[in-house]
Amino acid sequence: MKISGQPLSEQTYFILLSLQSEPKHGYAIAKDVQVLSSGRVTLSVSTLYTTLKRLLDDGWIKLLEEVSQGPGKPRKVYEITRRGGNVLVAEIQRLDTLVSAARTRGVEGLA
Repeated sequence: MKISGQPLSEQTYFILLSLQSEPKHGYAIAKDVQVLSSGRVTLSVSTLYTTLKRLLDDGWIKLLEEVSQGPGKPRKVYEITRRGGNVLVAEIQRLDTLVSAARTRGVEGLA
């Protein structure tokens, strides 16, 4: 569980942000994270599934369904929970506070 004020990792932030729009399977999450982060965050298979397991254990996401697409393992589709959504909003507010403080100080390059 997130401790108040403790920042999320970029991986966790972008996974939650990806799932905010709609449920997705792991590969779709990884691709969406790459797009959302403008290529800054690329999730390895190991990092993705380790993080998804932690988010499941913390109750921030849940397994929605397993979809079979021919032979092989079915794809697991995940969705964000209300708790995960609250964590995401808290992180966005924390980041906004940081940027606002920088703007207040007149940091060049910020609109």
